[in-house]
Amino acid sequence: MIRLTRLVILCLATVCFAACSESPQKQAELLAQEAATCCEDGRLDEARRLIDSLRRSYPDIVEARKAALRLHQDVELKIAQQELARTDSALVMANRELEALQQQVDAHKAALTATAEELMNLTRTRMRRDSIRTQFEALGMKIRYIRQKQKEGKSEE
Repeated sequence: MIRLTRLVILCLATVCFAACSESPQKQAELLAQEAATCCEDGRLDEARRLIDSLRRSYPDIVEARKAALRLHQDVELKIAQQELARTDSALVMANRELEALQQQVDAHKAALTATAEELMNLTRTRMRRDSIRTQFEALGMKIRYIRQKQKEGKSEE
């Protein structure tokens, strides 16, 4: 009688465990939903991590991977847009600094009092501004590329 009771309990526990465990399809969908929620909440790094986890853990679940790809594009677009805004602010400041320094150096050149240090500082400031401008342009290209891929993805659906 005790053996039969143990066997019944073991069988019930096995059935409950099997019923509670979700299919890989369902697990992938839940992971994608959680990533989407993170994206909507602005937790972009967390969304990126969840998308990566989904892609590595469920390589055979095509629909979930497609959804993850679309979400990945959205996350990368938002991250690039945030970085573009920061870079734009830095570029404005660098342009102002360069302009002020250029006026000062031009005045010193006209008075024949410009020093080598001033000229070197002007060159360094210009190089820093050019570097920020290049970063700004690269981010702009990245955003255009992501938008193009999103557009292509929507036309395929």
